[in-house]
Amino acid sequence: MSEILMALAAGLVVGVLFSLLRLPIPAPPVLSGVMGIVGVYLGAMGYHWLVARFFS
Repeated sequence: MSEILMALAAGLVVGVLFSLLRLPIPAPPVLSGVMGIVGVYLGAMGYHWLVARFFS
């Protein structure tokens, strides 16, 4: 749980700094980009699950 909170805090700090420097945010600004990142994560987790379940 602390990893999640630290990641959230780091993201908030980066978001504030980028806004102060008037730079574009370093993340996808739309839901489809965020869902793409979630899909990559779930695909990687699914691969590791399949390998552990069927090939070890």
